[in-house]
Amino acid sequence: MKLLLFFVGILLLPVCAAVTLAAVSLVGLLQTGGTAVVPPSAWALGGGYALWLLVYFTLPRPVRTYVLAHELTHALWGWLTGARVLHMQVSKASGSVTLSKSNLLVALAPYFFPLYTVLAIAGYYATSIFLEVERYYLAWLGIVGFTWGFHFTFTVTTLMQHQSDIREYGRLFSYAVIYALNVLGICLWVVLVSSLTLDQMVQTLQDRFITVTRRCLDGVSRLSGTLQAR
Repeated sequence: MKLLLFFVGILLLPVCAAVTLAAVSLVGLLQTGGTAVVPPSAWALGGGYALWLLVYFTLPRPVRTYVLAHELTHALWGWLTGARVLHMQVSKASGSVTLSKSNLLVALAPYFFPLYTVLAIAGYYATSIFLEVERYYLAWLGIVGFTWGFHFTFTVTTLMQHQSDIREYGRLFSYAVIYALNVLGICLWVVLVSSLTLDQMVQTLQDRFITVTRRCLDGVSRLSGTLQAR
């Protein structure tokens, strides 16, 4: 199974390249009249992210808070896929959750699903049903950037350690899935803080997938021709 996932991981590398090119292209589309324009929403999102980096590198790191999010995300995705949560334990340095069953999404969810960011987004839109929250939009985006920075920095730190979740499905496959989904999240943030639409994002992703696929096929064709010539 791990050997199969290794080859799938190789096939996912072009996907990683495509979503990366799409993210770069979407940022490039944030231009008006040839001059780059950074909207206030982007400043708010980036400001929240920068504030988290300041906290992360200067203050004691809230490891227990991350561990809690990590295990809750396992439990949430387990529940969403039909598993029963049997036991969960969270300590200052580590945690564990026992489920009646597991799968790929459950194992890798904490690395691509920013729980606190999702809660911040859900809380904002739930509150908007009852209250006028538009005046707090920029502050909310700051919270989104702050919580996503929390997710990103702790994800990178955690992946630098030996994680059983990663070993279970193989490093190449797991890293490819985690990378692609996180960069896809960045694409969504670009749409969130700009005038770009979801349709534009989907179209950009499609175009980059086609471009990368063609280049990969061309490369395979040239390699095949070279080997046959020998």
